[in-house]
This record gives sequence, structure tokens and C-alpha cells, in this order.
Amino acid sequence: MRPLQRFMSEELLLIVDFGSQFTQLIARRLRDAGFYAEIVPHHRLELNHAQHEAVRGVVLSGGPSSAVAESAPQLKFPTEQIPRPLLGICYGSQSLVAALGGTVAPSSQGAAGEYGKATLQVREDYVEGDSPPMAKKTRAKKTQKLNGATRWQALWHCVPRSSTVWMSHGDSIVRLPEGFVALAASERSPLAALGGVGEGGHVRIGLQFHPEVSHTEHGAQILVNFARHYCHMKGDFRADNLKNSLIAKIRSQIGKGKVLCAVSGGVDSTVTARLVHEACGESLHCVFVDHGLLRAGEGAEVRRYFARLGIELAVIDASARFFAALKGAVDPERKRKIIGELFIKSFENHASQLARREKIRFMAQGTLYPDVIESIDENRGGAMTIKSHHNVGGLPKHMGFELVEPLRKLFKDEVRALGQALGVPAPMLKRHPFPGPGLAIRIPGEVTPEKCECLRRVDNIFIDMLRAAKLYDKIWQAFAVLLPVRSVGVMGDGRSYEHACSLRAICSTDGMTAEPYDFDPAFLRRVATRIVNEVDGVNRVLYDVTAKPPATIEWE
Repeated sequence: MRPLQRFMSEELLLIVDFGSQFTQLIARRLRDAGFYAEIVPHHRLELNHAQHEAVRGVVLSGGPSSAVAESAPQLKFPTEQIPRPLLGICYGSQSLVAALGGTVAPSSQGAAGEYGKATLQVREDYVEGDSPPMAKKTRAKKTQKLNGATRWQALWHCVPRSSTVWMSHGDSIVRLPEGFVALAASERSPLAALGGVGEGGHVRIGLQFHPEVSHTEHGAQILVNFARHYCHMKGDFRADNLKNSLIAKIRSQIGKGKVLCAVSGGVDSTVTARLVHEACGESLHCVFVDHGLLRAGEGAEVRRYFARLGIELAVIDASARFFAALKGAVDPERKRKIIGELFIKSFENHASQLARREKIRFMAQGTLYPDVIESIDENRGGAMTIKSHHNVGGLPKHMGFELVEPLRKLFKDEVRALGQALGVPAPMLKRHPFPGPGLAIRIPGEVTPEKCECLRRVDNIFIDMLRAAKLYDKIWQAFAVLLPVRSVGVMGDGRSYEHACSLRAICSTDGMTAEPYDFDPAFLRRVATRIVNEVDGVNRVLYDVTAKPPATIEWE
């Protein structure tokens, strides 16, 4: 593994992943502010990675393990050998403290754990004064000025002395390593934030709370302060500036080879196709598999968009095969695997036909960061699998394709910014995310053509009314779910016994956390009225108000 050969910026922060479900949120917050960050699994981090000249600092993520357990994940080398500023978060902070000679008490020995919101109080000595401690200073002068209290004031730049943070730890830090100081406290953690200086004068900062989650009021600012004031990063990373470097990377990978691109019609695969087309032109063969699980009118819409982009698109109608394979399948993971395998077979069959006249060596697909974190990935060092994604985990060896995944380290809004720079039509970029398995994972239980058509009509009404109310662009993702239950209703003068459906609309920036959209109840009543009046087979409409976590965005 050579993660540092895939830079999208001349400077970066390395985020060492110890298995937290929120690790990628750290990268997300930093990139939002213009600081490029890459994630490396802890057991794959080599010392030469951390010492690379492009690396400006290292962040140690949280994780589900106890820092004092014998099986606790550790780096392959002593922490002090990292010649860069270090920031430890939750488990990362506890691991750092334990490695440097401090004491961490496990919850099994009565440690005071903290879960949920807490009030953080910054120590008075380290509260920033009226002027930023390092304003209008050169990098060299900044380094010289970071002494005594001023050194730690920089961490709290633009952060009030008292604020709300998010805690999620059972173990607690009870004794600081030699030379460290307490920077902030909470009700249950007198050492909620701490700092010290390692060999070579590089700072070591530990936070018991999670600055990356939205529940921490000024968490993003704290991460920015670490990147700017301690790592001296310029903060000039922008996703829309990636176009040329990604195109060059694709050209370097594929050379004069031919590429088969899996197209779903969504933002990710469309931007991938546009990138590869820019890189290799007519060497690209785009394939759109209509599995019968699409939204209303989606197939025709995909054809129109690709025609506007000037990209040739082959369409395969495989709906009959997909429905036959899905017959009797009710488990969500089984349905995903069936659909994923059939996708592969469909592409394989098409590739074999193309191979009669030209050799196809590469396959491109629009894999994103959130796809990877929620899928089985042995590289994550013990993180729990949430659900598998059909486009994550490689391809069967017998296919003989080499994967091209230019978006694998990008978040959804970064892909949209990149797509805009590539000239992808705005209506396509603004489309809500749609899962690869399509409507199959919005129909809990067995999937049939009849259920799909029913759900398609419900979903179309919901989206149509969102657009009419000018709400569509305010929402990250909206869709309907056809529930595997029937309910009694009264329609006209008769009794009905029909399906119930649930509507879901969520707000998010990255798909990792999400909150339900707060509709006017009158709007939901109008939507429900249209659905039960216009869709045969549905007599009850619900609205899902569950956040992520604890739920996922999709139902399956």
C-alpha cells in the first residue's frame, strides 16, 4: 500500500484510523475548510508515510477499543518517532497518553465515562485574548511565538471559553504524561483536553471529545486551528481544482487501454464517466444496465444527459433477469449481493461482446468515501460493517479488469463541485443520491415488478411535490419506502386493506450523519392525500423522522 502516492494536494494531514465510524468526518471537516486530509488504517501506516515531506501533521482517530486492553490497536512504531504535530481524538488521545507514560483508567475499573453532550470549559490561562496570537505573522515567526500559554491559545482561536461538545468514551485519562498540561475540562473529565511538546518541539494535543461531529459546537474550528496554527497548512484545497490532476492520474493508469464504465445515472457514475471521457475519449465504453429497479422515467433521462455530454452509452435491458434472481430473497444483504453479482455478470457479458473487436482492460466506477466506510473493509482495523455496497470490494479475478475509481477518496459534495468544473449539467449534479441496488432496498421483503411499479408512482408524486414547493434543492435525499405491512382503511364506503408507505427526507452534507427535514405538516398531508388518491394499493402514508445515527439513510 502506497497511500501517499495519491495526493490531491501538495500538503496533507494524515488521519490514522483506529476503527471509528466517524473517522471520515474528520477528513470531511478539514477538507471543507481547504485542508486536504487522507485516511490510513493504523496497521498499514509506515513510519516513512508519516515522515513524508508533504505530511504537515497527523491525527489519531477514535475507535471502539480500550486503550489499555492487551488487544488495543497500536501503531507499528513509537508515537514519538513521528516528527510532526499530533492530534489525538478520544481513543487516539488515550492511546497517545498511554504511549507517553500517562495513565488511562478503563471503564471496567470504575472510570467516569461520558456519553452525549457535555459542557467544555477551557482553562483561563489558555483563553485567547482580543487579538489572534499569530495574526499577520510569517510561518517562522509563528513557530517562535508558540511558547507558553500562547502555544495553547492558538488551539482555541475563535472558540469561546465555554461550549458544548460531544463525548463518547468509557475509558478516561486520569494522569498526564510528564511535561503535559490540562487545557480544558468537562463535568466528568478534568482532562478533557491536554497538550504537550514532543521531541523536536512538535506539539502533541489530546481531546477526549469528538470535534468532527456536528454536535460539538466549535469542533470544525478546533480542527482548523490545528491544521493552520500547528501544522502551518495553507488551506488551499478545493475539489473543483482536482479536474486536471485526476484526468492526468487516469491517463497514467490506463495508458492506451480501453475502459468499460459502469453507469447508474447518478451523480457519481456520471462524473466518473465524464472524467474518464476527458482522459481517454473514444477509448471509453459506457454501459447502463436497466435492472427494472429505477425511478420513474430514469432510463430515458440518463440517455438524454449522456447525449448532452457527447458520451456514447450502451443500454442493457436486464430487468427480467434481475427480478427472476430476486424472487424469494428477503434479507437486505442477500438482495444487495444478488444485484451486485448480476451487475458484474451484465458488464462481463457486454465486455465479452466488445472483446470480439477490441480488448477491454479497465473498468471504471463511481465509488465514494461513504460507500467504503459502510462496507466490509479489512483495512479498517476492526470497524464494524454497516452494510455492503455492490461497487466496493473489487471485482472477480476471472473478469480480468483493473478498477479505475477516481472518486474513491471524495465526498458527495466534492464530486458535485468536480462535476461542475467538468461541465456536467446542473440538473444532473443536483439530483438526490440513488443507491446502486435501486428500489430493491426501498422495498423491505421480496421485490416484485408490481411492488416496484407501486413504489415508483409513490416516489414520483413525492418528488414532484417537493419540486413544486421548491423544497427539492433544500434536501439532501428524499424518497419513499414501500413497507411489508398492510393496514385497514376506508376508501369511499368500503373497507380497504392495502400497503403502507413511508416517506423519508433528510438533510446532510456528507451522508455520514443526517437529520430529518422538518416539513410543514400541511405539506405532508397534501402529499399523503395525492398518494392514496392516485396510487392503487396504498392507503396509509407515514413520515420517517429518525436521524442517522441511529438509523441509516436507506431502510436496507
